[in-house]
Amino acid sequence: MLSLMEAGGVAFLLSLFGTPLLLKFLRARRYGQKVRDDLPQNHLAKDGTPTMGGIAIVAAAAVGYVAGHLGTSVAFSRSGLLVVAVMISAALLGFLDDIISIRRGRNRGLNKRAKFIGQLAIGGAFAYGAVAWAHTSTTLSFTRLDFPGWELGAVGWSLLAVFMLTATSNAVNLTDGLDGLAAGSSTFCFGVLSIIGYWQFRHSFSQNLYNLPAALDLALVAVALVGGCLGFLWWNAAPARIIMGDTGSLSIGASLAALCALMNLDLLLIIIGGLFVVETVSVMLQVLSFRLFGRRIFKIAPIHHHFEMLGWPETTILIRFWILAGLLAALGLGLFYGDFVKIAQVIQ
Repeated sequence: MLSLMEAGGVAFLLSLFGTPLLLKFLRARRYGQKVRDDLPQNHLAKDGTPTMGGIAIVAAAAVGYVAGHLGTSVAFSRSGLLVVAVMISAALLGFLDDIISIRRGRNRGLNKRAKFIGQLAIGGAFAYGAVAWAHTSTTLSFTRLDFPGWELGAVGWSLLAVFMLTATSNAVNLTDGLDGLAAGSSTFCFGVLSIIGYWQFRHSFSQNLYNLPAALDLALVAVALVGGCLGFLWWNAAPARIIMGDTGSLSIGASLAALCALMNLDLLLIIIGGLFVVETVSVMLQVLSFRLFGRRIFKIAPIHHHFEMLGWPETTILIRFWILAGLLAALGLGLFYGDFVKIAQVIQ
């Protein structure tokens, strides 16, 4: 428990006090976000807001993760280090996208193909590292390995892992459209994963339920991301003084997927990150409806912008979406605990 407190506390303080330093650096170089022309009019006031704030989240989380091992008996694990590597790699991809967008003076960084190839490369490297280096299980799981317990094999699981990382990083990227929405929603997800990781650690050996030696180390990564997101949210809350950019959103999404994949929560990711699923589905439905029927379901997608067009204040949308994100993350935790109670009774 001490290691978790150290990791989360250090990450929070670094993010809280480091973000304004990053903000000053970005302002001095005029690294500001360029607002899309098709967004609601109130977004025009955000044009030029310093972006790439995800640097603070990633740096704070990485240092917090390391700090969680100092003075404790917790050892670094290959799984934990792999998630941190994914987090930093995705941040670098997002940074490249952000910096190109800034230099071009418009909200167009890497083209879709280049970004997709980059995400596939990160996902492929993660999948290979998870199977060949971290020796993770290749069984499809919901809350534990034997539920549903379908063996996918190295190739099948690797394809699933690549899909999870690519889809989740894009989903968080789509959600990052309102001040504080992605950072706040992600905090709920990582908070739940911290609890689940600690629970898996406590019961991996005593009742042999999860067989996950790296559970506590993965919980350290999750709680460090909680601290990083919370500290950043202090400055990112509406009206945002800094935006995380693709540097933050791609990194957060990839880290969330990597954690779930290595914690044997493949299918539970859909529920824990339910808000990101809703945002992505709204875009998919919008595109599908327009291409098939020539009509739009929403005034604009993702769906949070639709409510803006309906006249909802940004803070109203933000709080209601936070509530939805928190409820879905809590539902994921509830399903995990419910399954634990059920299987524990059977064992006893």
